[in-house]
Amino acid sequence: MDPLEKKMQTILIIRFSSIGDVVLTSPVVRALKQQGGYCIHYLVKKKFKNAIENNPFIDQIFYLEDAGIKDVLLKERYDITVDLQNNLKSFKMRQGLSKTTLIVNKENLKKTLLVRAGIDLLKGEHIVARYFKTVKKIGIKDDGNGLDFFIPEGFKITSCKLPIDLSNPYLAWVIGASYPKKMLPLNHIIEVCKGLNVPILVLGGSMDKNNGDEIVRSSKGSNLYNLCGQLSLEESSYVLKRSALVLSNDTGLMHIAAAFHKKIISFWGCTKPSLGMSPYRADEKSVMLLSPTNKEPCSKLGNRCKSSKNGCIGDLDTGKITASLNDLLKTK
Repeated sequence: MDPLEKKMQTILIIRFSSIGDVVLTSPVVRALKQQGGYCIHYLVKKKFKNAIENNPFIDQIFYLEDAGIKDVLLKERYDITVDLQNNLKSFKMRQGLSKTTLIVNKENLKKTLLVRAGIDLLKGEHIVARYFKTVKKIGIKDDGNGLDFFIPEGFKITSCKLPIDLSNPYLAWVIGASYPKKMLPLNHIIEVCKGLNVPILVLGGSMDKNNGDEIVRSSKGSNLYNLCGQLSLEESSYVLKRSALVLSNDTGLMHIAAAFHKKIISFWGCTKPSLGMSPYRADEKSVMLLSPTNKEPCSKLGNRCKSSKNGCIGDLDTGKITASLNDLLKTK
């Protein structure tokens, strides 16, 4: 195919949710633009648009909730549709949009075998690798540059929202997650924080504010600051980018930190990296701390635990967290 002709082709990428999952599609978006020269459209749920709205490799964003969205997409006459969601809703949406449709294999059977029987046929394959398998047919390869998350040039957080000067070293601790059984217990965080003197910015959504207040109150340290519910995704990402180290549950901000190639200490209980959602190409010194209770994940989403009412993530050793943290603070 003539290169000039290929540049005229338009691709629709379908990935509805969530923040972390959308960010994990960013290497494919970049590769499609840089290697294939495609015009790229992206279909996402409106509440997750902030995960990609500043991405310069995306030419146009459409929203699933918009009235008549299927008719709007049909008029675009796409050359290729890339379905990285692959569920019933995306199946209905992609029908008739293009002659060529590429669909991600989510490896649900292998995930089920891993969760229910402890049989690991995924062999450590990351979800990003599965995404690239989807576009291999059109000659697109992983460039090895990891994830993307874009903050506009010159972006700053208003000083009234910041309790410290971000030019000085600090830690960012992400305390939220989509399910309680993916969240490191508050008493673990409090115990670790009591032994730290470096400033710590606590990050999360509005639903995490009370937990953040409890961490600050119980740690009794003047070095802790609760920013949960006070920052936009863009602002939270800026805090991550400027931090010396990120501590995080398995959640969207963890993947954004990976996009900035940060040193990350991530906590894994009812979900495990073996499902393919580990911090993708974060700093090589990053550490993943896994609950010793179950070798395999308890559930695909982290909403159920095989061993404990409160989640096996509570069995993580705070001593190991502190040791990992101290080791990473010593390294450059």
